[in-house]
Amino acid sequence: MTTIPQRLRPHSTLLLYPTLLLSSVLTMPAAYAAVITDIAAPLTASDINAKPDTVLSQLSLAQALKIALAANRDLKLSQIAIDSAAAAKIIAGAAPNPTLTIQTAGMNPKLGIGAGTLRDKTVDTTFRIDQLIERGGKRDLRLQSATHLETSAKFDSEGQLRQLRLATSFAYFDLMAAQGRFSIANELRSIFRTTLSTADLRKKTGDIAGADAARVKVDAMRAENDARQAANDLFQAQSSLLSLLSAQSAPSDLRATDAWADIAAADAQLLYADIRPLIAQRADVKSAQARLDAALSARQLALAAKTRDVSVGLQFEHYPVSPTNTLGSGNSFGISVQIPLFARYAYQGEISLAEKNVDSAREILEKTKENARFELLNIQESARSAQEKVQRFQQELLQAARQSASAAEFAFKNGAIGVTDLLDARRIYRTTELDAINAQADYAKALSALRISIQEVTTP
Repeated sequence: MTTIPQRLRPHSTLLLYPTLLLSSVLTMPAAYAAVITDIAAPLTASDINAKPDTVLSQLSLAQALKIALAANRDLKLSQIAIDSAAAAKIIAGAAPNPTLTIQTAGMNPKLGIGAGTLRDKTVDTTFRIDQLIERGGKRDLRLQSATHLETSAKFDSEGQLRQLRLATSFAYFDLMAAQGRFSIANELRSIFRTTLSTADLRKKTGDIAGADAARVKVDAMRAENDARQAANDLFQAQSSLLSLLSAQSAPSDLRATDAWADIAAADAQLLYADIRPLIAQRADVKSAQARLDAALSARQLALAAKTRDVSVGLQFEHYPVSPTNTLGSGNSFGISVQIPLFARYAYQGEISLAEKNVDSAREILEKTKENARFELLNIQESARSAQEKVQRFQQELLQAARQSASAAEFAFKNGAIGVTDLLDARRIYRTTELDAINAQADYAKALSALRISIQEVTTP
C-alpha cells in the first residue's frame, strides 16, 4: 500500500475540530468585538441611518434598547392614546354651556310693523337664556371616570414599553445565538471541505474504501447545507431586530457584541428574589385596576341620572304699543324652570349596563392578577432551570462531548474505528454545541424577562 504523506492525512485536521468548535461556543459572540454594555448618550433611528457602520456593526443590548425606545411606532401610538385620554378628561369636566335664544314674532303683513325706529316697531321680540343645571354630582363623576381612564392609558403605555423591551431583548439574543450557530457551521464546513479533499486523495491511493469516502462526502454536503441554513437564520435574526429599531440599514450591517457571560452576571441575583409582592405593582395590573375604578365611577354616574337635572331660563320680551297694536306689553321679564318627568323611562338600561361593566372590569382585574402571578413565577422558574442547563453544558456536557470527539479522532487516526463512528462522534459534538448555544439564549431571555418585569415595578 502506498504511504500517504503526513500533510495529506485527515487526522491532522480532524483533531483540531473539538478545540476549534469548543472555543467558538465559549467565546462567542465576544470574538466579534469588545463588549459594550452602555453608552453615554441616547441613540435614535436617525443616528443609525446616518452612521450605520459605526452603530450597527458594534451594537450592544443597551444601545439596541435605547434605539428601539426612541423610534418604535407602537410607543408613539401609546403616547397618542394618553393624549386622547387627557382630551377626553377635559371634555368630561366641562360644564354645560348656556343657550341664547333670540326670537321675533307678531309680524302682521296686513297691518305692517309700524313707523319709527327699529325699537319702536310693533313686533314681539324675545331674548332668552337657558342654563342646564346638572345635579347629583354628574360632572364630578364624569371627571373621575375620565381620570381613571387616563391613568389606565398611562399604565397601558408602560406595559407597551415592557413588551417592546422584551421583544428587543429577545431579538438581540436570537441574533447572538444565530451568530454563534453561523460561526460553528462555517468552521465545520471548512473542516469537512479539507476532510473531503483528503478522503478523495486517500480513496485514489486505496488507503480508504469508497464507501467511507462516500460517507465523508455526505457529511460534507450536510455541512454545506447547514452553513447555508445558518446564514439564512442569521439574516432573519438581523432583519427581526432591525425592524424593531425602525432603521433603514441593510440587515447584514447588524452585529451583536455582548457576551453571554456578561448578561448572566448582571441579572443572576434575580433568580431567587421574592417577586410575589411585586404583582400588584405591574403596569397591566394597575391598568386593570384603573379601568375598574373608571367603571365604578361610570356606575355612579348612571345612578346619578335618576337625579333630575333642571334647566332654568331667563327671558326679556319687548313688544311696544302702537295705534295699530293696542295689545303690546312693552318690556316684560319672565323666568322658567324645566324638570324632566320619568313617566316612561328612568335610565334602567344605562344602570344595568354600568353594573355589568363593573362586573366585567372586576373579573378582568382578577384575571390579570392571576396571569401576572403565574407569568412572574414561571419566568423565574424558567430562569433557574435555564441556568442549571447552562451550567451543565459548561461543566459537563461540552467537556464530555469534546473528549468523546477527540478520542474518536485519535482512534480513527490509529485505525481503531471506521469513518462512520468518527462522523457520529462529530455529529454528537456539534449537536451538543448547538444545544449549548440554545441554552444560553434561553437563559438570557428568561433573565431579561425577569429583570424587565422587576424594573417595571421598581422604577418610578
